[in-house]
This record gives sequence, structure tokens and C-alpha cells, in this order.
Amino acid sequence: MALIRSFETKAAECFTRSELAGNIHLYMGQEASGVGACLALKESDYITSTHRGHGHCLAKGASTDRSMAELFGKETGYCRGRGGSMHIVDVNRGILGANGIVGAGIPLAAGSALVSKIKGDGAVTMAFFGDGASNQGTFHETLNMAAAWKLPMVFLLENNHYGVSTEIHRITNTDRLAGRADAYGIPGVTVDGTDVEAVFHTVAGAVERARSGDGPSLIETMVYRYQGHYCGDPAAYRPKEYLEEGKSKDPIDKACARLLELGVQDEEIEAIDRSVSAEIEGAYQFAKNSPDPDPKAVIEDVYSSDNERSVLR
Repeated sequence: MALIRSFETKAAECFTRSELAGNIHLYMGQEASGVGACLALKESDYITSTHRGHGHCLAKGASTDRSMAELFGKETGYCRGRGGSMHIVDVNRGILGANGIVGAGIPLAAGSALVSKIKGDGAVTMAFFGDGASNQGTFHETLNMAAAWKLPMVFLLENNHYGVSTEIHRITNTDRLAGRADAYGIPGVTVDGTDVEAVFHTVAGAVERARSGDGPSLIETMVYRYQGHYCGDPAAYRPKEYLEEGKSKDPIDKACARLLELGVQDEEIEAIDRSVSAEIEGAYQFAKNSPDPDPKAVIEDVYSSDNERSVLR
């Protein structure tokens, strides 16, 4: 969680200094949700992510070096600088892609889960998405299909209360979005998304259900988005009480307090912070000093054959 917070803080600094091209959507405040959920997965399991996906990818084991380089649009990034902030992919680690289209990762996760069911490889796929995506047709269609076919899948809904600038309860008539699972005959659970232990235990149960062949679950983690929708968004549409409440439940502060209760020493926590800071500074230097993509390679991976590339030239 500290690594994700530090990565996002550095990314925000770089964005405000105009070192990054395009826009970024930060995960600060939601770290316990992604970390707790990914801790419940095996390395051989899969995730699909969202436009706010840096945290999910890092929680699943993505490299800070290559992730930062992708944000910088560098050749050493996960997509060789072609994807940027919203399209980090590392198939070898089961990261099937962050996605700039709201709700688009949900049916892709179902496709992955269907492959696992057909192959019998025992893998589970988790789809991360936000409260806004829960009103997309892709959510309901995929939930119905996954339930009917008992796909080894977990729907991980991160409810930070806002879809861009729209408060979720202005556009829904349910107190709990996880209650929508009832219509499809699968479990729907709401959990405190600022408590990494609670998230882990809840998701672990859903993962075990999926892996054993009993089908999907819908987990709603209640979280707080510290930044606006994008980096630089002043978020004037939110009442000040929202952020005050979120900061009072900060997931990293909660985790540190829990560690102290368990006998971990302050010095050990401080050592984690120093290690994280050093790693993120190293990732920044790696990205900054990495080469830009060669303009001549702009159509690589676009066309299927040399003949088609030669025609374009």
C-alpha cells in the first residue's frame, strides 16, 4: 500500500511538472482495496483493471520501473510507451490490461474466466471496476452470463461514491450496489475498503468459491478517492466532509495502527517507508532516462504482415 501511495504521489508530481503526456487518474486512498483483493489471488490468476489502474497492477506484482516508464511514454514501458497511464498490461503476471473505457474490462474478464473453465487450469479472474461502471450494460450482461455459466470469476466493485463528478446515489435507487447480485442468484457482499484485512478475507472467500466451481461473487469495497476524477481536477462537486471522512479512515494509517498492535516496531514501518521511497525514486530515474520510442516503429504490432506494412510505406 505504501508503494502504491508513493508511486501515485510521484506520478502526480511529474504530471504537474508536465513530464507526462496525456492525463492520469490516481488511486490514492483506495490502496487497501486493490492490495487486499490481489493478496487473495495466486500468481497464476488474472485481473482486468480500469482507467484508475496503477494500484491494481502494482498490487498484482507489476514492476514500478516499467510502470513508470509507460506513464512517461518510454520504450522500456510495459506497452513500449504506446499505452500510457490507462493501458498497463503484463500478461505474464496475469494483468490483462487497464482500460480507458468504463466497464470494458468486465466482459474481458469473463472471457478469461471462460477460457480457464474450458481448459480446467484452476485460475480465477478478477474484474476491477468502479461504481459508475455498475450502471453499464456490460456489468449486468456479464454478471448474468458468469452466474449462468458458473465462471471462475470475482467482480470487484470499488465504490468511491463518484463516477467522474456524479454522486452514485443520485443515479441509483439502492443503498448497496452489491445487492444487485441478488437478481443473478450469486453472493453480493459489501466490505470496508479502507481495511486491508477485511478486504483480503472477504475476497479470499469469493476466490475460493470461484476456484471450486461454484461460480462468481460480487464484492463491493467502500473506498475514498483522495484526488478528483483526474490529476488536477479540483473536485469542487464534492462536499468537504467527503475528503475529511476519507482521510480519517486512511487505509495506510489503519494498517500501521494494526501492525503496531501486533507488535511491529515503529522502526520497521519507517524502514518500509525508506525502502519504498528509494524504489520509487529509482523508478522515476529509470523512466526519465529511458529512450523514447523510435518513430519508425509507429506501426509495429498494428499490421499482421510485412506485406501490409510495405503497402502502407
